[in-house]
Amino acid sequence: MTSVRALLALTATLALTAACSAVGESSSDESAKAGGEVVLVTHDSFSLPKPLLKQFETESGYDLVVRASGDGGTLTNKLVLTQGDPIGDVAFGVDNTFASRALDEDVFAPYDAALPAGAADYALPGDTDHRLTPIDVGNVCVNVDDTWFASHHLAPPRTLDDLADPTYRDLFVLPGAATSSTGMAFLLATVAAYGDAWPDYWTKLMANGAELTAGWTDAYEVDFTQGGGKGDRPIVLSYDSSPAFTVSKGAHESTTSALLDTCFQQVEYAGVLEGAANTKGAEAFVDFLLSDDVQAALPESMYVFPVADGVDLPSDWASYAKQPTEPYAVDPADVAAHRDEWLREWSDLTSR
Repeated sequence: MTSVRALLALTATLALTAACSAVGESSSDESAKAGGEVVLVTHDSFSLPKPLLKQFETESGYDLVVRASGDGGTLTNKLVLTQGDPIGDVAFGVDNTFASRALDEDVFAPYDAALPAGAADYALPGDTDHRLTPIDVGNVCVNVDDTWFASHHLAPPRTLDDLADPTYRDLFVLPGAATSSTGMAFLLATVAAYGDAWPDYWTKLMANGAELTAGWTDAYEVDFTQGGGKGDRPIVLSYDSSPAFTVSKGAHESTTSALLDTCFQQVEYAGVLEGAANTKGAEAFVDFLLSDDVQAALPESMYVFPVADGVDLPSDWASYAKQPTEPYAVDPADVAAHRDEWLREWSDLTSR
């Protein structure tokens, strides 16, 4: 799920405070005879505690090699281009905005993993061969810098319509739909909100000075006023969990807010790559991602919600990582049928 990600993940806790449990029956059964490398192809935001990754190697018997391959959209494109002769054994980070393209191109091999309670709710509709396994879930939402708006005595936007209002000219930055799964999620949110009139909305949005970047990291960490640099845009496309990581020290309140009327649900998947050199190792890693320890680590290491029920979330999340009750959604069949068409039209509109 591209869900605060990338450079924020560098601040995640690397030490585990509890004993680690087994990573799943499939990998432990194979551990005695396992060996060699298992190569994970993933997006740049992949970040799990090092002791946890070491646990996988110790219990499975495989050496894990991680190959970061850009944003979720770029990752999917690379997997499609190398279909049948993959650059790894297992992939993590293809989400529901790009998943149908990967399945249409036969990127993934079937693997019916044993899902923890609750995870089946996030299975990709139509994936009857179980080629993609749900791992995490989040919501892509517009975020605002509350401190900037307070200091400028300006009410922040609340809705998609507001973003095209001249009041907020030159204030919004977001990753592009063609290169970023986060950006693609926002495009789909506008399709869901405006139907056939979504191009008109984008025409107004771009005329209002919206800035496009290649990926989430550039938008949030470089251009956003609450990011890691000296950004000048107080409105950014990010995630529902993002405000939990902009809590002022000692103030017990977040400096940012997610606009819950702008959100699109994003589910991230893992899958065994068709033609993988180490299929058993790939299956073991998918099982590992579903293990209790990994599901519990996801919120603080990758800023997303686990798909497993009953996982204890960080205390700040109850107050600041609020989820939308009715996020926008587009039927995966419609995404599969119209993605290329929508992206072509979006590219034409945003390049004028």
